[in-house]
Amino acid sequence: MTSQLPIAYAGEPGAFAEDAVLIAYGDVDRRSVGSFRDVFRAVTSGEAAAGVIPIENVINGTVRENYDLLLEHDLELVGEVVVPVRLCLAALPGQRIEEIERVYSHIQALGQAESFLRTRPWQLLTTYNTAGAGKSIADRGERAAAAVLSPRAAVLFGLEVLADEIGDLAGNRTRFAVLARPGAQVPPTVGAGPSADRRTTLVLAVRNEPGTLLAVLRVFADHGLNMSKLESRPSRERAWEYVFWVDLDADTARPETQAALDALRAVTTMTRVLGCYPRAAEG
Repeated sequence: MTSQLPIAYAGEPGAFAEDAVLIAYGDVDRRSVGSFRDVFRAVTSGEAAAGVIPIENVINGTVRENYDLLLEHDLELVGEVVVPVRLCLAALPGQRIEEIERVYSHIQALGQAESFLRTRPWQLLTTYNTAGAGKSIADRGERAAAAVLSPRAAVLFGLEVLADEIGDLAGNRTRFAVLARPGAQVPPTVGAGPSADRRTTLVLAVRNEPGTLLAVLRVFADHGLNMSKLESRPSRERAWEYVFWVDLDADTARPETQAALDALRAVTTMTRVLGCYPRAAEG
């Protein structure tokens, strides 16, 4: 990258979010922060050129906290990357799996290895990050404890793998989004050439009346746009009212997409385009 500012991600080195940075941009300057909100703060303040956050996992679905943070901040999506998720169980060297009593990890990772973790009466404890769970065990020298994390993170913190490939789905992967300040010059993610298919993400609200969401869907159909995702979240402004998050296989540079956005504004109370960016390969 040409920018001298780092790329921010949540978690310790070895986290899947760091993998996302490496896949997206190679071995660039990067900064680990404590939480997803801290990623948004670092990008908004200009301390980071961009930030990488998880958006959805093929097993556990959407990372809803980040959807809410996207609505809260004036940032835009400029890219995405799909990260394969390999999970292992690791502990201090010399520990046997029969000696483990407690297993730490991020709640998403615990959910993605649920079938394996149910095979023993372990106490499952959530942490802010998968790699952080391993670092904490290593720093404290905590015996009878193990972490669910990536094999790369286990090696980084000197842990020994007790069980590998413990995820519920062999093809498990997480889609990460790249955030930047509006108008910031952020290089494209690796493999995102000019001919790459593009995704447009937007958030919209409609009146709480029969048929209003149907009118939105009709706009997409009338303009020949494929909607790859639709999800609702509480609006946080009024009880029991919702905003809708939409992913379109569309490029805002095309006239038909702009025409659809114009038509959307006539049938919604709010339409905000969060970004149009190259779609990651699904490999």
